Amino acid sequence: MRILLIDNLLIRRYGKLRMGPGRALACGAIRGNHRLCEFSDRDLARYMGFGIQKLGERLVNQALIKTAVNFRPEAILIGHCDFIRNETLHIIRERLPNVRIAHFNVDPMCDAHPQAQMRERMESCDALFATTAGAEYLKPFLTGKNIVAYMPNPSDTELETLDKSARPSNDFSVDLFYAGQPRTGDPRLDFVNRLATALTDKPIRFELVGMGGRPAVVGGADYDDLLASAKMGLNINRYFGMKWYSSDRIAHLMGSGLLTAVYDGDQMQQFFSDKEVLYYHDVPDLVDKLLRIQSDDTDRRAIAAAGRARYHQLFSGERTLNFMLETLFERPYSSEYEWQAEVYR
Repeated sequence: MRILLIDNLLIRRYGKLRMGPGRALACGAIRGNHRLCEFSDRDLARYMGFGIQKLGERLVNQALIKTAVNFRPEAILIGHCDFIRNETLHIIRERLPNVRIAHFNVDPMCDAHPQAQMRERMESCDALFATTAGAEYLKPFLTGKNIVAYMPNPSDTELETLDKSARPSNDFSVDLFYAGQPRTGDPRLDFVNRLATALTDKPIRFELVGMGGRPAVVGGADYDDLLASAKMGLNINRYFGMKWYSSDRIAHLMGSGLLTAVYDGDQMQQFFSDKEVLYYHDVPDLVDKLLRIQSDDTDRRAIAAAGRARYHQLFSGERTLNFMLETLFERPYSSEYEWQAEVYR
């Protein structure tokens, strides 16, 4: 299939790339032997507009129409592309009447901005995908003509290339790390501060990145080095208890073989057992479990290895993309996707 992927590919960061869902889907397209054309809307808008947003926005929409007409995709996948106007998608449909268009959104659906993005795309796209599950978050974007569905945060072994489960405990400089940029009032900030206090006198080296005066590491080889330095990773989200929602951090941690601590109220038990992740309920529970696993490296390595294998099995870019395309074209599912109950028509 000919696929046009429109996403923020971060060319302007000169190699400091993020291992985001768009790149994992691109890898999945290549693994699935699809013909892929990538279009980085934000990069092109900046370059074509000489830094002038309005000028760049107009030119990048013209460029997208030209790209679509030249490439003639059967499917168009659109990420968080605020520069791309619905009018442009309508023009592309006029030129390519058989094309199917989908939007994928990886922000929490209880926030105003992703809701606005989904509302904007619900009339122009045949399918909408979100990394938040639940009818209360997905059904509001149904029009009677489209499909709205959950999608996982995809991974790929060419992005998450590490396997830290194979390394012994004494081969790490950090026991547990968390990378994020929570702001004042963000519940993650309170959680990690309480956790850091609770671990002060414990034999666990806890590294915070993007907090406590340490600058954020947004991507590239520096981020790979952070993952390589730690044997365990903390996965906490801006909101606790949203069904199956997680930032794409979970793909980086589990996909790289770090033993990953996951909040037990996000219903991820649908996908992973406690033999594959370290579930915690609150700070005291997490501290107790970290201390136990710290003293049992055999168990840590077994859980991390099983979690890594399971994540790549369930949520590979190829399998996630297959699900999206089969949903978009309303084809029978080629396998039983563990999340397909969260597809609404």
